[in-house]
Amino acid sequence: MRILVTGGAGFIGSHVAEAFIAGGHEVAIVDDLSSGHNDNVPAGVTLYECDIRDTGLEDVFAKVRPEVVSHHAAQISVQASIDEPRLDASINVEGSVNLLECARAAGVRKVLYASTGGALYGEPGYLPCDEEHPIAPLSHYGVSKYVMELYLSLYQRLYGLDYTILRYPNVYGPRQDPHGEAGVVAIFIGRMLSGEPVTIYGDGEQTRDFVYVGDIARASIAALTEASGASINLGSNRGSSVNEVFQTLAAITDYRHEANYAPPRRGDIYQIALTGSRAKEMLAWEPSVSLLQGLEETVASVTRASESAPRTDS
Repeated sequence: MRILVTGGAGFIGSHVAEAFIAGGHEVAIVDDLSSGHNDNVPAGVTLYECDIRDTGLEDVFAKVRPEVVSHHAAQISVQASIDEPRLDASINVEGSVNLLECARAAGVRKVLYASTGGALYGEPGYLPCDEEHPIAPLSHYGVSKYVMELYLSLYQRLYGLDYTILRYPNVYGPRQDPHGEAGVVAIFIGRMLSGEPVTIYGDGEQTRDFVYVGDIARASIAALTEASGASINLGSNRGSSVNEVFQTLAAITDYRHEANYAPPRRGDIYQIALTGSRAKEMLAWEPSVSLLQGLEETVASVTRASESAPRTDS
């Protein structure tokens, strides 16, 4: 298949693009490089540097003529969405509607949409959350991602544009930015390897459903041909506390300092875990990488990248 991956120079999108290539598909990437990096683009893949809100996106679709769009381009920060709700809506809603219009005009067969399971359900009424749990986001980010789920359903009914929604948990792994706001694992690793203080917001007992990025990429492969019109949690069925992640990473990196604790941030939920039963039924998918194994591989990846980076000291 010809597949266009939006946000394909970013953390998750680049892994998904690699998985498509490994499966024998023809891949192109569109990314404005606001948070993605050229180094993440797989060798031989054409990168179109374009914001999904721009009219130039139509030209990208005309050149690529994709059969499937894997849509990862987004404003992904919960805190940024609360601080700048207009920006969040501009990218995640207006930009994504622009994308759907381009897809419709270009005759795209299917859209795979990277949604959120971590921010969609609010403070859960029960754990782990299944796909029938009430939608009650606590952030503009959660709202904007869900709005696009509704748009996808509408585009299927009105125009026959097929879709599968993949509701992501807290995804971690190689290439996650240790200097950004999103991605507690990468942030912890970056600071631990540099010997810098680590800050935990809240008491650290808040839980997240951590799933390794390689497992997430496998789900996208399955969704190319399965789960038409479905919303699917990519969950591990369990939550792990931030304190647990800190302690595990401290042991792996030989970090000897205690964490600093700060007040919780607005919009952050306290507990979340997602079921994986629908993913197993519809995509024959379940996570295969344990948290310990994934954290070890992520630390090793960051260490390799640091060792191979050019020195800047004189």
